[in-house]
This record gives sequence, C-alpha cells and structure tokens, in this order.
Amino acid sequence: MNSAEHEKILSRARAAFLGLALGDALGATTEFMTATEIRHQYRLHKNIIGGGWLGIKPGQVTDDTEMSLALAHAVVTAGSWNLVRIADHFVAWMRSKPIDIGATVRKGIRAYLHKGVLEMPPNEWDAGNGAAMRMCPVALVSYGGRELLKRYTIEQAHLTHHHPLSDAGCLCIGNMLHVAMAGGDRFALHELTRQLVEQHPNFRFNNYNGQASGYIVDTLRTVFHFLFTTADFEECLVGVVNQGGDADTTGAIAGMIAGALYGEEGLPRHWLKKLNRTVRTDIEQLTPQLLALAPAFNQT
Repeated sequence: MNSAEHEKILSRARAAFLGLALGDALGATTEFMTATEIRHQYRLHKNIIGGGWLGIKPGQVTDDTEMSLALAHAVVTAGSWNLVRIADHFVAWMRSKPIDIGATVRKGIRAYLHKGVLEMPPNEWDAGNGAAMRMCPVALVSYGGRELLKRYTIEQAHLTHHHPLSDAGCLCIGNMLHVAMAGGDRFALHELTRQLVEQHPNFRFNNYNGQASGYIVDTLRTVFHFLFTTADFEECLVGVVNQGGDADTTGAIAGMIAGALYGEEGLPRHWLKKLNRTVRTDIEQLTPQLLALAPAFNQT
C-alpha cells in the first residue's frame, strides 16, 4: 500500500469516528422525542444546539461517543486488542458518572466489576443498540482482517449485549465501515445490508415504518433507510435524528457509516466547529493509532 492509499483510508477512518460524534451530538437534542414533537418544536432539527432531555451543551457527546473513546483508549494503551483492558476502561468510564448509561450496559459492566465476567449469558432482552454504537474503533483496529473483525466484534459486544440480532447488526456495521473505508460505494454497502436481511428478515427496511427505538432492528432500519434515500452526510443525519426515539445512537451509527462513505470533505464544517474540542482532538489522535495496530498497516 502506497502513502496516498494509506492517507485516503486514514481520512475515511477519521471521518467515520468524527461522524459518530457528530451524529451523537446532533441526535442528543431529539432523543426520546417523537417525530411529531420534533416538528412542532424545531420544524426541522438540523443544528448542533444541545439541550434535549439530558440538557447537554452544544457539541457535547453522550455515552455513544464516550464508550467508543474508552474502547479506543484501551486498545491503544494496551498496544493490541485486550478485552480485559477494554472492560477496565468501561469500569472507569462508569465510575466517572457519565451523563447517560444504558441499563444493559450498566449490568454488563457491573458483572465484570464484581464477578470478573467478560461475557454476559445470552438474554432475549439484550437486543439493544448499545454494542453497535461502539463499532467504529473496533472496525478501525481490525481493518484488513475479516476474521479479526468478527472476533473483536463479538467479544466487545458480549461484554454487555449477548443476542444474535445484536451480534448480526454489529458485524454488518463493521463490514460496512471496512468496505466504505476501502472506497466502496453505496451499492457495495447496500449489498451488505441485503445479506443481513437474508439472514435476519427483521432488518428489512424497504417499507420503513418510522420506528427509531433502542431495539437494534429499529435502529438499523432507521439508519439504512436514510443512508440509501439521501444524497450526502448532512441530509442523512438530519433525516435520522428527526425521527426521534434513540436519536443519539441512531445518529452516531448513521454518522460513522456515512462518515466513512462520504469522507472528511462531506462532514459539515459548521457542525465540526460546534463539536466539543477535546472530543475532536481525542478522535483525531486515536484514529491513526488504532489503524497502526490494524492488520492492513501493522507490519511488525
């Protein structure tokens, strides 16, 4: 791989991680609102203004970005994939009193903290989107390694979520990120969603019903619908977060995939200016460090 190809992949990876944070910050404003309530209050929510039920500052992020950063820091400080180090970083994050933490995530972290459990038992109620929201750094550190992507994805997911639909959704996101980072287009990404729907018809999104809850099926149907019916990053993200529901997480997942697809030049400048400066700096520093550990770039 020459330096120009390396830089293109790095740029798309950075756009994916920044896109996650932008979608999180944008969607936090409309989280738990209905589409009708959003239209009544904002007409169209399209600016990073903070507020929402958490009362966040403009550009502040929530657990979606914070857990992704915790995972990224764990891998980089360990110098390789290390599930114990990741779990330790999740514990430290939970103890920092984050602005928000999901019930399933808290249960999994506490199981590790008190019992050393690194894999939660299968649970029919664990089909939430809390593992999927952390997929960006997983995709970066496994870039160029299909089997590693699968192993890392399942390991990190099962720390908190152990459900076949969560697993399938996470793997689809990871594969979409890898394809988009390599320069794949919307048709290549759509093929991956078609494969997911073949295996799990619940994810079919051609008759999207507007449900955007924290259920992984609702989350990904929302993300996929707007990813394939819009023309750029901003239009995709605005469409997603104006559905309300679990808007910070639907926004984060849409942001990471659309970021990798449209690249850094597709990220709205006015949104990037609003994003918390520490978060942006952290992402920009961690992205090349994660890729340096990935099979496609790690020559050691």
